[in-house]
Amino acid sequence: MSVFKVASRYAKSLIDLAKEQGHLEEVKHEIEQVAAVLKASTELQAVLNNPIIKIDKKGSIITALFQDKVRPEILSFFHIMIRKGRSGLIYPTTLEFIRAYNEVKGIVKAEVTSASPMSPANLESLQATLAEQIKADIILSNKVDESLIGGFVVTVGDKQIDASIAGKLNKLERYFSNQGI
Repeated sequence: MSVFKVASRYAKSLIDLAKEQGHLEEVKHEIEQVAAVLKASTELQAVLNNPIIKIDKKGSIITALFQDKVRPEILSFFHIMIRKGRSGLIYPTTLEFIRAYNEVKGIVKAEVTSASPMSPANLESLQATLAEQIKADIILSNKVDESLIGGFVVTVGDKQIDASIAGKLNKLERYFSNQGI
């Protein structure tokens, strides 16, 4: 079974547990913190992925890192994963949990790529416009790509809106080449 499928199943179990206990928001916040720690430490990910390191040692590391930072049920959940030989899936499970949480809450991630950083006011305005258009809450991030020259490209799911100068120049070039000019 693929890593994605297994991580997805663990994430769904954790979401169901959090919903059942009425702590979904708190668990989501704590899982984001765990994901940030794991993302920042490739060494920790390597330890969790290493089959030579004993289960007890991995459990001790997870306990030492997260005991006072996450709810006991999250820590227990991670220990179950470790005992089942799935410690290497803790990080993918946190990412999948966040994705599944966003899906449950109707939150959509979007990215706007611009030639220079967008102002907070422009980002907020674009976020509100997108949320109104697709009838969902939007989490908008800004990426800079100077090759766009000006304008921006918005990506929401599998849809893309190209309002960049580079994109318009490319369209113009294709038009002229199709016309034989």
